Amino acid sequence: MRAYSRMNTAIAGLVLASLTFAATAEEKKFKVCADPLNPPYSSKKLDGFENKIAALFAKELGQTLEYTWLPQRIGFIRNTLNAPVIENEVDTTNFKCDVVIGVPAESDLTLNTDAYYHSSYVLLIAKGRGWDDINSPEQLAKLPLQKQEALKIAMFDRGPGTTWLQQNGLLDQGIPYQSMSGDSENNVAMEINKDLKAKKIDMVIIWGPMAGYVLSQNPKDSFKVIPMQSTPGNKFDYSIAMGVRFKDKDLQATLNKLIASKAKEIQAIIASYNVPLLPIPKPAKHDKD
Repeated sequence: MRAYSRMNTAIAGLVLASLTFAATAEEKKFKVCADPLNPPYSSKKLDGFENKIAALFAKELGQTLEYTWLPQRIGFIRNTLNAPVIENEVDTTNFKCDVVIGVPAESDLTLNTDAYYHSSYVLLIAKGRGWDDINSPEQLAKLPLQKQEALKIAMFDRGPGTTWLQQNGLLDQGIPYQSMSGDSENNVAMEINKDLKAKKIDMVIIWGPMAGYVLSQNPKDSFKVIPMQSTPGNKFDYSIAMGVRFKDKDLQATLNKLIASKAKEIQAIIASYNVPLLPIPKPAKHDKD
């Protein structure tokens, strides 16, 4: 009987050890939600700047980097960060991933970290097409009507660039693009780059990281880059943070510590992708916990 008792105790110990090991292994994963084809941010090739930052953080935490891939469209957060996975073996609920590396710092879809970079929309103009004398966006609005009618400027279905065109009487010169193309082979930055090369468009008011991608895909000095200035009626500069689930305050705190301690490395990674960077503004104070 004692032998059986010792055997049962040993088996129970092995089962407990197995479960403990499994839990520990799970804790050591840095689980990221990302788009599989979204340069310059992320891709399955792991060559985006968000991929590089995720790898940096996973290394610092001593964790294994794991991705859940899904195109970043409407419902992305619901189907990744907030999507539960039932693990029948331990009768508990897990989630597909825990961190979205890039979200607007003011997003209300996630619990957000401190901002880790701040960028702006820019006016990106292809050189050698008759627009080399443009040195400010305001000059476009002051061009003679005949010259304005020759403009081929990309216009998104939403965003401050389209608002600016409307405010300056240039909406008719805009060539429309969707902010979320739904194309499985080209994201918006890739599409804009191809059409700039094909001369379907000559210029675009585009978010800084996407402008950086276009610059990286063309010979040096192919474009003029003119920062767009925010006004009370139209904001062009934004801070970007990381997003976690609303209950994951411990993870938020951990990420904030890494954002602070690795600030120089993060900025260097992003700058290497030709992203125009601005100083990160101090966050506005809120009364909420």
